[in-house]
Amino acid sequence: MGKTRADIPDASCAASAASSERRAQIIACAYELYQEKGLSRTTIKDVTERVGVTRTLFYHYFPDKDALTSAVLDAYIDEFVESLQHWNAGRREGDIEHALSSVVKLLRLGLFENDPFHIALASRENAALYLEFVNRVADHAATYIIETTVQDYAELHEVRIDHLYETFYVLILGVIGYLRKHPSADDAVIADVIAQTLHMDRPEA
Repeated sequence: MGKTRADIPDASCAASAASSERRAQIIACAYELYQEKGLSRTTIKDVTERVGVTRTLFYHYFPDKDALTSAVLDAYIDEFVESLQHWNAGRREGDIEHALSSVVKLLRLGLFENDPFHIALASRENAALYLEFVNRVADHAATYIIETTVQDYAELHEVRIDHLYETFYVLILGVIGYLRKHPSADDAVIADVIAQTLHMDRPEA
């Protein structure tokens, strides 16, 4: 009996999978190099040598270093959202104070690590890239929190704010900007600002 079309591996699908895997390898190596050397010190040659590909193949996936850096930012943002998922899973039902204090710590650790890439992002040289990064963080984080944490909160408390996405987006940007300008700010103050902005029902002191 002859093979049907369904029995024959789709060469185009296999090629597509291999292409996606190669692209992911390039991003992963750039991610490592940016953490090790920083953004400005990492060259396309560094990336291609670590991956083991030619510059021609690199340009098949990315037109330039900026496009690669944008993909690396996506990887950082995915990592931060994954941290948010762990934070959300570890919240204690009804314990607002714990949720506030732990999310402030998460913001500090996730967005202000002192590896060379974060330091490079925060420099004046990369101001536009940093702005793109924090805006994308705010977008992804706001969307995730609204779809998960806010829904859980609404089961126990009244949600007393309108324009949820816009409120969380602006709040996240504001907290990031404030912590960048005032890195020694007290976590309790940041938690108070978040709670006040969101009109959260907190227990009496």
